[in-house]
Amino acid sequence: MTGRPVTGGRAAGRTGAAGPVRRVSGNGGGGAFWTVRRRDNLVGYLLVAPQLLGSLLFVLLPLGLVLWYSLHEWNVLAGTFEFVGGENYDRLLADPNLGEVLGGTALFSAGLVVLNLGLALVLAVLLNQRLRGTTFFRTVFFSPVVVSLVAWTIVWQFLLQDDGGLNGLLAVAGADGPNWLRGEGTAMLSVVVVQVLKNVGLNMVLFLAALQGVPAQLYEAAELDGAGAWTRFLRITVPLISPTILLTSIITVVGSLQVFAQIAVLTQGGPGMSTTVLVYYLYQQAFQFHHFGYGATLSVLLFAIVALLTVVQWRMRRRWVFNET
Repeated sequence: MTGRPVTGGRAAGRTGAAGPVRRVSGNGGGGAFWTVRRRDNLVGYLLVAPQLLGSLLFVLLPLGLVLWYSLHEWNVLAGTFEFVGGENYDRLLADPNLGEVLGGTALFSAGLVVLNLGLALVLAVLLNQRLRGTTFFRTVFFSPVVVSLVAWTIVWQFLLQDDGGLNGLLAVAGADGPNWLRGEGTAMLSVVVVQVLKNVGLNMVLFLAALQGVPAQLYEAAELDGAGAWTRFLRITVPLISPTILLTSIITVVGSLQVFAQIAVLTQGGPGMSTTVLVYYLYQQAFQFHHFGYGATLSVLLFAIVALLTVVQWRMRRRWVFNET
């Protein structure tokens, strides 16, 4: 039996039923410009516009102005703003204090990164166990993160004085404690420890979240094969949480290079210049000695160091971060 041929109207109707056709109304040919895809793109641009505008105004523009100021000598007291070209950079290379400042910055950053990441990982491993009271200790270790930085530092300033609370506890035990913030051998150590105790809780939480994402079946299989606890940690835990280790290391390194409030409150860069880091030295040159052009030059140096270390860490991820290609 032969079927009746489908008329043009029915064929068109069935063809249209295969998928709705969106039409954009408009007069003449102008309406065809506002297609659905272009409207979606416009909505996307409008949604990201605030972030782009904020980055332009508060990141890119200040960076450009710092570079511009580094080519000038700006005397606020005299009201002069003179173009000096590369003189500030020549002064940077000839600065006799720069080597000591960079050395102190490197010492502070290295001590902070090693102690912070190491202690955070140990605490995360301990608090990842199913034991009573772990929630309480998680709260205790994380609580300094939300405390005001200046308030935290002022409290530790009183504790670390010659007649402060820490030496009082040592005296009860029969020991004579040093003046922690005035000794050249203890000042930098004191600042590093105060900063570690302030922020170790943040990295601890990040490590704890990463540890809870490691499949328990891997540990069970390794244990059946005779692997000890240390072997399981090195061969299973560390590789699987290596992306988090990369993230925390970048955050900690960048944060260590930007430390200011702790130095300003605890030691003011002393004794001598033993705790003068780059940011505090920048502050001294710009806002205490009113060398704003040279301060901007130090800012450019700080930006270059942070950018270089971040790029190096990011490039090294392919070697030691698990599942990176």
